[in-house]
Amino acid sequence: MRYRILGSTGLRVSVIGVGTWQFGGEWGRTFSQAEADAILDKAAELGINLIDTAECYGDHLSEGLIGDYLSRHDRSKWIVATKFGHRFNKFLDRTEGFTAADVRKQLEASLRALRVETIDLYQFHSGSDSQLLNEDLWAMLLEQKGAGKVRHLGISILGKGSEAQAREAQRLGAEALQVIYNRLDRRPEQLYFPHAQQHKLGILARVPLASGFLTGKYRPGVAFPANDWRSTFESEKTRKDLAEVERIRQTELPAGMPMAQWALAWCLKNPAVSTVIPGCKDPAQVASNAAAAELVEG
Repeated sequence: MRYRILGSTGLRVSVIGVGTWQFGGEWGRTFSQAEADAILDKAAELGINLIDTAECYGDHLSEGLIGDYLSRHDRSKWIVATKFGHRFNKFLDRTEGFTAADVRKQLEASLRALRVETIDLYQFHSGSDSQLLNEDLWAMLLEQKGAGKVRHLGISILGKGSEAQAREAQRLGAEALQVIYNRLDRRPEQLYFPHAQQHKLGILARVPLASGFLTGKYRPGVAFPANDWRSTFESEKTRKDLAEVERIRQTELPAGMPMAQWALAWCLKNPAVSTVIPGCKDPAQVASNAAAAELVEG
């Protein structure tokens, strides 16, 4: 495994992390505690030290599976990142809650679910610019940081993007940005990375495998089950994305190299990126993801 410093936080994160949206039940299946344990055990074995989760991956369900695991293992070996701003209602249905009072309650719920005293990276989760630019919210978060309940603050930018959130991050007290970045979506190179480099913000690249498309497992015409979030994708965009994946396979992918590993390493070749946080359904996928670190220079 290789490691990079996450912006100005000083946190030494593995370049491959573990994304855990899947634990919330929206990846087409539910996960038992034993399955979550097996995934995190494999990650630890391979030198991965970053877990990224969120309050609304299930009703603190993902956090709860992680918390159960952490309660039985050495907490100090893990960098735990979670997010705030939503309440899970049902499959792909959230209620927003970005006021200082709402987030204060969410923070306490996340601490309980994760069974930790401190969250290493607490991230604003896919809200609007007006919700972000709430001075009372950030004043409360800085108070909680001073109280030791949060070590560092970050912003997880909404998928459709907001340059303003990257621009304002440092002023608000954030030290990291989580953004969608992969070979099919290079917008962050213009929208976010210049601000990150100017203000020494760490970058966590989420969806680095483009919702699994860059694993090379799917072909145009694929049908996802109704309980898989990808079933909501617009069909024409899916068709175009998968056609582009096929072009990449033929023109950019080195012979004999697994596409998923190449795609993760592609993200990490950009020096602005501190870590990628792919999801995984089992220990074998964790191992495949971790192997991408071997393709990354120092």
